[in-house]
Amino acid sequence: MEREIREQPHALARLLEREGRRVRSIAHRLRQDPPPAIVLVARGSSDNAATYGRYLLETLLRIPTALAAPSVVTLYGARLRLQRMLVIGLSQSGRSPDVVRFVRAARAQGARTLALTNDPESPLAAAAEQTLCLQAGPEHSIAATKTYTAQLTLLSLLGAEVAQDAELLRAHTALPGWVDRALDTEGEVRELALRYRYLEECIVTSRGYPYATAREAALKLQETCGLVAEALPSSDLLHGPIAVVERGFPVLLISPPGRTLRHLRDVLDRLHRRNAETAVVSSEADVLQRATVPVPVPVRVPEVLSPHVYVVPMQWLSLHLARLRGRDPDRPPGLRKVTRVL
Repeated sequence: MEREIREQPHALARLLEREGRRVRSIAHRLRQDPPPAIVLVARGSSDNAATYGRYLLETLLRIPTALAAPSVVTLYGARLRLQRMLVIGLSQSGRSPDVVRFVRAARAQGARTLALTNDPESPLAAAAEQTLCLQAGPEHSIAATKTYTAQLTLLSLLGAEVAQDAELLRAHTALPGWVDRALDTEGEVRELALRYRYLEECIVTSRGYPYATAREAALKLQETCGLVAEALPSSDLLHGPIAVVERGFPVLLISPPGRTLRHLRDVLDRLHRRNAETAVVSSEADVLQRATVPVPVPVRVPEVLSPHVYVVPMQWLSLHLARLRGRDPDRPPGLRKVTRVL
């Protein structure tokens, strides 16, 4: 897991170099004939990437985008009306049976289908009309790291190409360097892991684009550390669950610059009034100074690309906390790289 966390800048640079032309070709077709709606289908970490994709595609393209419930097809046998819609299947291995079956059924119902996978020879790639490869190289750790950031990058690059957003396209050239800078958070995060060595439960929260990071962070803490980690949109946190936050209750807040920053400042102030233990991941000094434990991100990135960068300190946290708790982060008990469920 540590090696694969460190590989991410190189993996993203390779992806941008090798898949750029294919992304542009698919984007050109989508501009010529826009789908009326987009459906993203995934499980696990890929589902967290899909959460980011929903915010991204609706915001950039103004096309309604939904996260599929694969069981609707695989368990209940529904024949969905997906004609002309774009169905994107996300699976790092390309071997998640329910994702493959949903994409195959969608194609049979007249949907346009696209696979995002690390294996262009996988069943998912065979089920879809078109495939974009993550170009991450072999990922041996069960806990996904470089394949997750590669999925985010393919989604943001595809969205930018379809929208012909020149500024966002230029920002992608800097992305591997930003992720490389984020690796420098390891020292601060190791100290945070020492502080949380005996942690039993926590909430991870954010809003908008970085909510995907909160979800992925919670999943990694669950997988590698055996924690009860609940990911909540910060807007939903205020609508009831904040009642569980009492003195010393740990809340991890993901707070990049952007449209959500003012709201997240207010959330942090409310947590402070409840005497919560707050660990804040941000590049913004005024937010960090409100935190119980600040985790400074050493580079300021556009909010739309912040999930690619801000997930790195959360990966470090799950790695180092797992080790401190005597767990093997590469082999979480009871888990496999491919979850074979229908």
